[in-house]
Amino acid sequence: MVKKAVLAYSGGLDTSICIPILKEKYHCDEVITVAVDVGQPAEDVKQAEDKAKKISDKHYTIDAREEFVNDYLFPLIKANGDYEGYVMGTSIARPLIARKVVEVAEKEGANVLAHGCTGKGNDQLRFEAIFRLTDMEVIAPMREMNLTREWEINYAKEHNIPVTVTTKKPWSIDENLWSRSIEGGKLEDPGYIPPEEIYKWTVDPALAPDAQLIEIGFEDGVPVSLDGELMGGVELIERLNHIAGGHGVGRTDMIEDRILGLKARENYEHPAATVLLTAHRDLEKLVLTRSELKFKAHVDSEWSELAYYGLVDEPLFDDLNAFIDNTQQRVTGTVTLKLFKGNAYVVARTSPFALYSEELVSFDSQSINQQDAEGYAKYHGFQARYYRRFISGE
Repeated sequence: MVKKAVLAYSGGLDTSICIPILKEKYHCDEVITVAVDVGQPAEDVKQAEDKAKKISDKHYTIDAREEFVNDYLFPLIKANGDYEGYVMGTSIARPLIARKVVEVAEKEGANVLAHGCTGKGNDQLRFEAIFRLTDMEVIAPMREMNLTREWEINYAKEHNIPVTVTTKKPWSIDENLWSRSIEGGKLEDPGYIPPEEIYKWTVDPALAPDAQLIEIGFEDGVPVSLDGELMGGVELIERLNHIAGGHGVGRTDMIEDRILGLKARENYEHPAATVLLTAHRDLEKLVLTRSELKFKAHVDSEWSELAYYGLVDEPLFDDLNAFIDNTQQRVTGTVTLKLFKGNAYVVARTSPFALYSEELVSFDSQSINQQDAEGYAKYHGFQARYYRRFISGE
């Protein structure tokens, strides 16, 4: 039987050496590569395509940017997607990429699905949560051969595979519309201070220009405008990455708990994500009730963990989305933020669904008779007072 493999391909070191490895070590007769565009730089997509056409038997490049935004990032915004302070750009993209790879495999009549993930990270699980829904064989050369970065670089040289990674600058970069992750090399030491050279989307906050005000418009929990101009999700996110990144907004340097339990030092850039999540959370506080906000915080946390794990086919994920979507029917309005020296903070917000009355809350208004609150005050903390006075003996 012909062994035909479809490989999730990024153009990087790991996935590039997977092509000859799948043939030499796993005896695959044909290797088809699939690069899924979820917002990588156009030159990176082109380079990956050019490289794949030279070293693979067949290549697909799939533009999934609109689908990524509409079906993955917008739900993430509604859920205030955040895992331990990470906005989840890489994790939320993996199920989409995996699904596109499976679609190509089914079209090509393949019997093997492959990826270039290591056995220490999260991506292996995210890809395989989708891959293993099929009956195809799953191959993960990096994990199964227990490879090191130095071995990979040497192997690539032996097979005349061009790579940009070196032993001196072994940064591993993953980039899409939502975030840019940088890891590897000296960054694996949590005590190492990252050099400015690792950042591409954000300027040094200390060198950022004067403050700038921007206004984000939302409809049903989804961002639809920037400074009053209606625009599609892809354009809005791209423009925000440029504007907010120019103010140094959206850097994260964190110790992250991977799914396997390993702690890892991760560096991220995510200007647009920082702005949109900050604005969305603030708008929710204006329009949702206290009970809704309290319960939704738990729902958002559960949603984010499932998304981080790549378990988007878990029935609970659908259940959580149903609740979240229902709350978002009132998350419509505008939020004004100030961008300044690496910070994005809300300075104003409006909504036709605001649960806020300036007249009722004002100290200069008598719309509410303050004396009515006395009865409430008498019973507020009643049990604690009773305990302190009559039970504990204090």
